[in-house]
Amino acid sequence: MTTDVDVVIIGGGAAGIGAARGLAGTGLSTRLVESAQRLGGRAWTHEIAGLDLDIGCGWLHSAVNNSWARIAEAAGIPLERGRAAWGSQYRDLGFSKPEQGEAWKAFQEWTHRLSSAPPPSDCAADALVPSEWNDHLRSIVGYISGAPLERLSAADYVAYDDNSTDDNWRTRRGYGSLVASSFPPGTPISLATPVKGVSLETHGVTVATRAGDLRARAAVVTVPTPVLAGDSIKLPHELDAWRDAARFLPLGHNEKLFLEVVGDAPFADESHVTGDPHDRRTGSYYIRPFGWPVIECFLGGESATILTENGTAAAFAFAVDQIAELFGTNVRDKLRPLAASNWTRMVRIGGAYSYALPGHAKAREILARPFEGRLFFAGEATSVKDYSTAHGALDSGLRAARELVAALRR
Repeated sequence: MTTDVDVVIIGGGAAGIGAARGLAGTGLSTRLVESAQRLGGRAWTHEIAGLDLDIGCGWLHSAVNNSWARIAEAAGIPLERGRAAWGSQYRDLGFSKPEQGEAWKAFQEWTHRLSSAPPPSDCAADALVPSEWNDHLRSIVGYISGAPLERLSAADYVAYDDNSTDDNWRTRRGYGSLVASSFPPGTPISLATPVKGVSLETHGVTVATRAGDLRARAAVVTVPTPVLAGDSIKLPHELDAWRDAARFLPLGHNEKLFLEVVGDAPFADESHVTGDPHDRRTGSYYIRPFGWPVIECFLGGESATILTENGTAAAFAFAVDQIAELFGTNVRDKLRPLAASNWTRMVRIGGAYSYALPGHAKAREILARPFEGRLFFAGEATSVKDYSTAHGALDSGLRAARELVAALRR
């Protein structure tokens, strides 16, 4: 069956929802198609044991500039604005105050070198100097980008760092729930409908899906970069430049585990520990967020490969080992596996969020360019300064919608 619409939005993550919001009320007939059985993409709130756990993004980063914060406020959704426990070490366990100061200083000095004296290679690793805290520095960047320093563009990293703020807010209802619930009512949507290909027609495009073809005047493409660069969606050769740009913007390795805290345990609400500050593969553990009986375990960069290469059980064992090393072996009986992500192995996603390879920071601008007034591209990877964030994705969808409306009116 072939259906005619004005616009097809490919992908129902934050960028696709942003595009749908931007097109609502324009008079253009629009349909969004999404391969998964839910909206939100890498924003996913999963209710487990009565708790709204964010398996994907959970913090509204740079909150004062975050468009999702304004959407939440307009919808009457309460936001927690208190200071996050990131950067602290509960009771200085395994990480003394002097060591914390030295490690933070090493990280700040490396960041300053990236911007004040960027390496000619544009490789972030080339800004390192000999230091006992380089592994700790690498672990921090692993959470930020999901990539080893040798694969990270210094210019791209600095662009995000210069634009971000320290305001990090949350909602008890879940960031993923906020994103998914913001889809504009009345816009037709097809879930569990993977796109097989996009072809160019004389007066528009045809989007082929397993449920049939959609003929449209234009389309907004919001799929993650591994999907755009891969073979799951057949694209015309005219889009080779966009596919090449996507290859230069791979998704990093970032995963989450949730451990349930059972019974009495020496864990304080809203506290945090780094597992081993001398190990680049360490986990980062946010304890009892919102006072809930869970520990949110973050694995980034090299530590995330523990899950992707060895499986979920190995990742849970690793997290419990690190926590027990700090709090005592008795806590083992108080911790039970509850939930885990596996973004890297999800076929239609392929990772957490984008980073630019050395020498390819400009790939974001290339990826964001429209094609002939009928194909428009959005997603966090198309954002020059807010990449890797849900608000960067949302804003890119709104930008693509504006470009599309202007093109069709011309």
